[in-house]
Amino acid sequence: MRQRLAQLQVALMLLTRLPAGQLAPPVPGLGAAAWAFPLVGLVVGAIAAATMAAALWLPLPPIIAAGLAVAASVLVTGGLHEDGLADVADGFGGGRGRERKLAIMRDSRIGSYGTLALILVIGLRWQAIAAAPPAQSLLALLAIAAASRAGLPAVMRLMPAARADGLGKAAAGGHWQGATLAALIGLAALVAAFGATDALLIAWAMAITILATAGLAMRQIGGQTGDVLGSMQQLSELAAWLAVLVLAHP
Repeated sequence: MRQRLAQLQVALMLLTRLPAGQLAPPVPGLGAAAWAFPLVGLVVGAIAAATMAAALWLPLPPIIAAGLAVAASVLVTGGLHEDGLADVADGFGGGRGRERKLAIMRDSRIGSYGTLALILVIGLRWQAIAAAPPAQSLLALLAIAAASRAGLPAVMRLMPAARADGLGKAAAGGHWQGATLAALIGLAALVAAFGATDALLIAWAMAITILATAGLAMRQIGGQTGDVLGSMQQLSELAAWLAVLVLAHP
């Protein structure tokens, strides 16, 4: 149990800006802590849902409440995944050749492709949250935040690192036991929020998005990096929200 708590603490430190205390050695590796990614997602989703609930109670319009929920999740994570999305868009869109793409992704400056990607993905997610029924949105914020991080351990296990250093290298490998546990936690969160049938459809939409992003990354740079993982989280989260809207309006 102590080891599991330490792994959860590592995941919380990596994926959020929340205070997580100090770790006593030996410190678990990132691969070992990956199973806890969806649990961290639940924390992020809970903060976003609480923010939206408070905004609706005031009362503020749903579109403003949804925007505040998105802002809360960005603040909690420090924009970690959004930064990854922007870097991937800049690198894949503006680089010629693998090494140049990787160099652009490592550059802290944001370009036009990254800016456009952030505007489109965050804007669409914001609108999707606002368009969903408010009661469903609150549960969905929890479930989707968990599920959008639940597939990353499997990606870390399957895809090679595109660099010899960096987060992607540290994340590479891991154990199937942890990847399976993460996937089950994410799926359980979706089932609790949407029921079994809708949860499976939403999970498929997310899985297809992650697989498409993985295929693109393999063609562009030959593997995964921390930025690629972040972009997968952002894009699969958006795919889940769009699937929720499709299922809500048959």
